[in-house]
Amino acid sequence: MSTTRTEHDVHAAALAADLASTVRRRVLDPLEILLAPSAADARRLDARLNEAVDDWVASLLGDNTAEAVATASRLLAALFGDVDEQSMPRAWWATPFGRVVAHRMGYPGRTELTRAEAAALLGITRQGVHDLVGRGKLDRTTAGGVTNESVRARLGGLS
Repeated sequence: MSTTRTEHDVHAAALAADLASTVRRRVLDPLEILLAPSAADARRLDARLNEAVDDWVASLLGDNTAEAVATASRLLAALFGDVDEQSMPRAWWATPFGRVVAHRMGYPGRTELTRAEAAALLGITRQGVHDLVGRGKLDRTTAGGVTNESVRARLGGLS
């Protein structure tokens, strides 16, 4: 996946905003409700979140695939541990973080995907997946689904 510096910066900014928003909503807001931190403590948490987000974005978009996958896995576990990764909402895959996860690792922990799961990752319909399988653009599994690797390759996975 070839991008210009400006495109990279736009992707990085969108990813940073998405991650910060998600962490605030799923982690910091509940923590503030439970602990009612002082204004100074809340500012420190927010500043630390911004530092962490910068590190996460650098890792997720960097050249080291293993590091990116490890970062994505940690974030998925911390942010969505209560959601079975098999049932990530289709709309989530269209978010900046969802797109990075799709490119870096495909569907986490899976080698075979249903056509509906593949469609969610690719941002197309199940019929579109069916057409890609028929044209040999996605690898079919014996169970009638598609391989996670072929979906990742179709996305231009960042190897």
